[in-house]
Amino acid sequence: MFLFLLVYLWLAGKGEIPFLYKSIFSHLGVSRLHERLQECNGDEVLKAEAGAKVQKFTEWALKCIGFHSRCQGPRDKANQDSAAEIQLQLSAFKMFLDLAGNHLSGKDFTEAFDAACFPLTLFSTSFNPGWASGISATVIHGLLGMLVEGGADNVNQCFLEASRFGSTELVRILLQIAQRNSLDVDVDLALGFASHYSKIETMDCLVEEGHAIAFLGPLMRAAERGCMQVVQWFVKRGCREMELCLALTAATSSSQVEVAAYLLPHVPRPVLTALSIEILKAAGERSGGSLHGVEFLLKSDFLGDPAATYSVADTIAKSEDESVPSDLKSFLQEQWSEAAFNQGLKESRENYMNFMRVLKLGESAISLKDLPAPLRVAIAYMPLYRECVDAGGRLLSQKLRGQLVEAATQLEGFDVDTEEVKKGHHQLMTILEHHLPLFLVKASLH
Repeated sequence: MFLFLLVYLWLAGKGEIPFLYKSIFSHLGVSRLHERLQECNGDEVLKAEAGAKVQKFTEWALKCIGFHSRCQGPRDKANQDSAAEIQLQLSAFKMFLDLAGNHLSGKDFTEAFDAACFPLTLFSTSFNPGWASGISATVIHGLLGMLVEGGADNVNQCFLEASRFGSTELVRILLQIAQRNSLDVDVDLALGFASHYSKIETMDCLVEEGHAIAFLGPLMRAAERGCMQVVQWFVKRGCREMELCLALTAATSSSQVEVAAYLLPHVPRPVLTALSIEILKAAGERSGGSLHGVEFLLKSDFLGDPAATYSVADTIAKSEDESVPSDLKSFLQEQWSEAAFNQGLKESRENYMNFMRVLKLGESAISLKDLPAPLRVAIAYMPLYRECVDAGGRLLSQKLRGQLVEAATQLEGFDVDTEEVKKGHHQLMTILEHHLPLFLVKASLH
């Protein structure tokens, strides 16, 4: 029952992990012992007496640790116990375990293993960076190895916790112990934990030494959260084409535009073309009401061909497939469909007609006819120009594109080639800028 107390005493007294074991011991050690007492059957008075003895034993143990630490003083690490002395002490600990024999159960060894790993898991970053090399590594490795041989069955649990907290050195030691004792540890699940908390060094260790290969789940979750550092780590490590495509979909659905912008160039164009409809549908299904990610893909011309990108959006907008999310379908119908383009043409034409009515029939003391032509154009089309500038991206929505086509047609006095315009809206913007006052154009661009 007191084996894990002995582990605390030995490690803390050794000074290998100074003072941290002492600070944790008083909280964890006592609570664990009281838990064990509550599990025991028996009279409550006896439990109370046992609890009091535990408290006294704890106080005595802490005094021993403190006395030993003071006796050691601030001596240099280099002067601590030699490798031979450490091996001798490990042998003594092994002898104690052999003498205890059947008096120690598997549960005792499991608790002792947890007791040894707990501080290393939570506070490893507070130790000397080199604690897991040399003598310190020998101590921890030897102790944990003996506890596993004695029957500790929580190696995987401690391994996952160490991964979650980013205790890379402990992860490395536990990997070695598991390999030596033919124990299974879930390196792929550990990679998921480490990536969730952005423990990059631990992720390196799990892949290089633990041979973790399950990238898809952690990559998608990182993309959904917008964790650029982790996404970049996976991409640089090497991901399959479909993994990248699914991560792009996850980032799009969560409106993680920055991550989507990073992933988009890494997904091969043929994959995007083949799965374009499914990507937009899946992103819409998991969007949670925000379609900023879908809008980003369309504005970015994610297929690398304006006509193809517009066509995919129009196909989904016209689809009778009930699996298409209603909010996605409505959004595409209103902004990115052929019908939206025609609506944009109509609205811009009506705007022009209203402006001409005011120009000819207006009774204001300030006659629009007397203003310079560029100012008249600004009154009519400056709001549209600013909206197009603010939209950004390589492509405008079909509705904005329709308004811009009609505006350019009225200003130039002849029909604009809409098929040519599908390749980009910059030609139309140039026409509008040519007729607007230069100072207003510069102000809008800045």
